Amino acid sequence: MMDTEVNNDIILSVYIISFLIGFPSNVLALYAFSVKIHSKPRPTDILLLNLTMSDLLFLIFLPLKMHEAASDMMWNLPSVLCSLTVFIFFWTIYTSSLLLMAVSVVRYIGVAFPIAYHLLQRPLYAIVISAVIWIIAGAHCSISIIVQEHPDLAANTTRVNGSVCFREFSEKQLEVLLPVRVEIFFVLCLVPLLVCIYCYLHCIWILYRRPRVPQNQKRKAIGMALGTLAVFLVCVIPYNVSHLVGFFHGHSPPWKPYTLLLCVFNTCIDPIIFYFSSSAFHCTGEKSIFKKCGLTPSGLKMQTTSSS
Repeated sequence: MMDTEVNNDIILSVYIISFLIGFPSNVLALYAFSVKIHSKPRPTDILLLNLTMSDLLFLIFLPLKMHEAASDMMWNLPSVLCSLTVFIFFWTIYTSSLLLMAVSVVRYIGVAFPIAYHLLQRPLYAIVISAVIWIIAGAHCSISIIVQEHPDLAANTTRVNGSVCFREFSEKQLEVLLPVRVEIFFVLCLVPLLVCIYCYLHCIWILYRRPRVPQNQKRKAIGMALGTLAVFLVCVIPYNVSHLVGFFHGHSPPWKPYTLLLCVFNTCIDPIIFYFSSSAFHCTGEKSIFKKCGLTPSGLKMQTTSSS
């Protein structure tokens, strides 16, 4: 069964543009975050460094997808590269979703509980969280390898005009793949989205309730929060909604490949938004909105003591 028919020229164009913009910008972001972590590691910087690494890993394998699109969506490379490329694609997409969730939680703690945030500054915590995220996403996305390489499943795959990569599925493969896609939608997409919405909306609410926080700092922090949510909604949600549609229809909708292009283009947007937003939510840096207002953790403790 052919999953979808696509316009190769559109897909190839998006791949090329995303690579030309995303790769150098992510390399620069990787350098910037590496310098910041080397000087004074913060949880948000470590998480954003992992997000940048995820985008770069995605972009490193993107030329293989370019070759596929230029070959009329036929896979003329070794089959093992197909399985590896598909796994890397999905692995990095969902790793990014979980990292976005982790960043939103850290920023929420920094805004709502600055004292607790100060106590949780140990880089080890962020490193462990990042490692767990990579493992969780990788475990879920291993299904892409299983449905292609497992003998009982791969043997029933129909090939048309040569070889295709993760676009043709037998009924037996779909019986395994479609339910897992639904589970991925809820665990790796919907839950991170709801957590991001909760954390960022509460960040906005808390900042607006603090009169001593300068308006320009409020607008900057709020703009970054809304920008993050917008990227999540526009670039991540459409592709994952196609999982639900495919489950109920028994096959992927024809527009599914185009929603994946939004995930590809997201690699160009991440370095811009998250590099600049990293300083907007810091609670201990020189440009912190809390230090500018005298609301450092020690300052908050002194205010609490004096008011009581």
